[in-house]
Amino acid sequence: MQTRTLGRTGRTVSVIGLGTWQLGADWGEIDEADALAVLDAAREAGVTFFDTADVYGDGRSEALIGRWLRSNPDSGVTVATKMGRRMPQEHANYSLANFREWTDRSRANLGVDTLDLVQLHCPPTSVYSDDRISDALDTLVADGAIANYGVSVERVEEALTAIARPHVASVQIILNAFRLKPLDEVLPTAAAAGVGIIARVPLASGLLSGRYTSDTIFAANDHRSFNRHGESFDVGETFSGVDYETGVRAAAEFTAIGRDAAPSASAAQLALAWVAAQPGVSSVIPGARSPQQARANAAAGSLSLPPTVDAAVHELYDREIRPSVHARW
Repeated sequence: MQTRTLGRTGRTVSVIGLGTWQLGADWGEIDEADALAVLDAAREAGVTFFDTADVYGDGRSEALIGRWLRSNPDSGVTVATKMGRRMPQEHANYSLANFREWTDRSRANLGVDTLDLVQLHCPPTSVYSDDRISDALDTLVADGAIANYGVSVERVEEALTAIARPHVASVQIILNAFRLKPLDEVLPTAAAAGVGIIARVPLASGLLSGRYTSDTIFAANDHRSFNRHGESFDVGETFSGVDYETGVRAAAEFTAIGRDAAPSASAAQLALAWVAAQPGVSSVIPGARSPQQARANAAAGSLSLPPTVDAAVHELYDREIRPSVHARW
């Protein structure tokens, strides 16, 4: 497993991390024993970075990680959580008082005195440039409630604003073979500033695994059913905002690219390794619903790809994906 420095946190983390949204909600049901087994398998495979949020299952994801941490006190895992979605997404709600309440709840869920990294969870655009909000976050650091803070963003413009803030440690952004816009400015700007990049949705909600067809049916409580058109949150979080039929067709081409370039790797491993290879990426955070999937994802952290893959990804993106997503996020 390759490791990288997570921006201004100074922490060393695995280049393949673990996203734990699916352990809380919105991806179908997963029981507690299976969730803990996923965490075990990920760590055993070299993963040292878990990403969660206070709203994943209304805290269930955090609580499961907290239980795992208590059983694995010397794991060396860095845990990033997020806050800001427990109230309406209104600028006025991003206050020191609310930050204290939210981080206290996350500390209790995770069973820690100090949170390793707290990220504002895709707040309104105006939040990123508000000095008062940065001051409130600095206060939490000074108080010892959090060690570092960053942001999770929807749009490139938000990422660039956040990177310019002096104490932002990391930026989490959607980056995958169907979402290349961050490569243009965000990654080089973050690298120059020493800000870490956490790449989320690296498999485009599973499309890039190559396992789905036009006939695939997702559970009613899976966001790939209920948020396909942005009914509940930003549509860019579901299939990276790509029309499903277009995505299935493009994913089949992506799978063929992988078959030619790295025959022993799965399409998902190719997709993860491609993201990890982008200059400036600190960690890639695919989710996993089984120990086998967690181990397979982690294996991408030691996979090297030939240069032809990057050229093929860009050609596919420009032809099939760019017209519908590039200008939106």
